[in-house]
Amino acid sequence: MGVGPGDPELCTVAAVRAIQAADVVAYPVARLEAEGMAARIVSPWLRQQQRRLPLLFPMVVEPAPRRRAWRQAAEALAMEVAAGQRVVLLCEGDVSLFASASYVLLELLERHPGCPLRLIPGITAASAAAAAGAWPLALQRQTLQVLPTPDDPAELQALLETALAGPEGQRPVLALLKLGARWSWVRPLLDRMGLLEGALFARRVGWPEQTVAPASAVPSDGDGASSYFSLLLIRCGWPEVLPDTGAAWADHGQDACLSEPPGGP
Repeated sequence: MGVGPGDPELCTVAAVRAIQAADVVAYPVARLEAEGMAARIVSPWLRQQQRRLPLLFPMVVEPAPRRRAWRQAAEALAMEVAAGQRVVLLCEGDVSLFASASYVLLELLERHPGCPLRLIPGITAASAAAAAGAWPLALQRQTLQVLPTPDDPAELQALLETALAGPEGQRPVLALLKLGARWSWVRPLLDRMGLLEGALFARRVGWPEQTVAPASAVPSDGDGASSYFSLLLIRCGWPEVLPDTGAAWADHGQDACLSEPPGGP
């Protein structure tokens, strides 16, 4: 079940109802003693009598520990359901987009095909960032490409060159997730390619310390370069048909830094 990027108010009605009806609330943690970000998001909706079930998802590169964690999580959830418990598995963002819950789902489908499942989608950080920045994600014949930020500058440059090669009205919008420390070299690359002014930077969307700002206003060093939970929206072109005031869109948001916390105006 997707619980959105951080603001409890961005949990869907379906998610809140499922949480409140659950006997067991499961959620991923990087360490068993940790609270878990998804659990923090839904804390206003939890009931005292509900049982918490932290599931360990180690943040490692090696495949074996991750596969073991997915299998163990699926077994734990299936056991709860078999015992007659109503269970929800919390997932930050959306349950199907770069989500650890997707791997647990695949394990359940393979090893426990009779286990009843219901997936509840959640608001993604990219959608929440675009809304916070008053930044239309895609228009008319444009496509939206959502991908992790490449580790190699040459790979990102090639990706951007391909995006710029098409007709302007059909050039894609890129949502680069997991930006983190790569911002130190992504920013100058965008500047060289003339894409910095039209890009939107977002960090910890939906949390009290949220920052949503024109990318040109965020330096390449400092805390903006160190946060794993940061992303970038890059506009490679505008469609041909815009409102009569469309000339102002290209400059929209470039003079102000938006950092309103959740619940702000």
